[in-house]
Amino acid sequence: MSASGARAWAALAALLALAALAGLPVDHHTLDWQPGLAGMQPWRAFSAVAVHYSGLHLAANLAGALLVGALGVVAELPVRVAAAWFVAWPLTQLGLLLRPDLLHYGGLSGVLHAGIAAAALGLIVQARGRRRAIGAAILVVLCAKVLSESPWGPVLQTRSGWDIAVAPFAHATGLVSGLVCAGIVLCFPRVHD
Repeated sequence: MSASGARAWAALAALLALAALAGLPVDHHTLDWQPGLAGMQPWRAFSAVAVHYSGLHLAANLAGALLVGALGVVAELPVRVAAAWFVAWPLTQLGLLLRPDLLHYGGLSGVLHAGIAAAALGLIVQARGRRRAIGAAILVVLCAKVLSESPWGPVLQTRSGWDIAVAPFAHATGLVSGLVCAGIVLCFPRVHD
């Protein structure tokens, strides 16, 4: 991988973390995802990552951004996989239109699931040997995690250890968005990464 791939992946992870921090002083309703406003305020598909409903929520998502950023750098992913993760960012929230009963959504978790999915598929497609097996293992574990959360169940779910309700459907839309976007960019002939 060129250094530009590592820089792109790390920059996107840092951008997401900075957006989460920048949203702290802003009223949640100004930035969060709301399906009723999707047509009039489509930018909310990007700004929802800046909304966190508790300190624990923010801390967990910042730690997740650090880990997903490290995964992409260590996995030696090319720029185009980072670009796929970027495109999956708003698509993750747009997927929430399938659950209009989720009236408000904020946080990084869906987009972080997209990043993990894109990284795993990138390893499966481009790596060899043990690194390819690691990518496959990551993807299997991610899929099992998302399925175990019953994303088709209640739109908001109470989980032990969390001080907010969790929206597992966002994890599912992140997984799908990350896979689709990475799959598309990985189908194109390799250009300078």
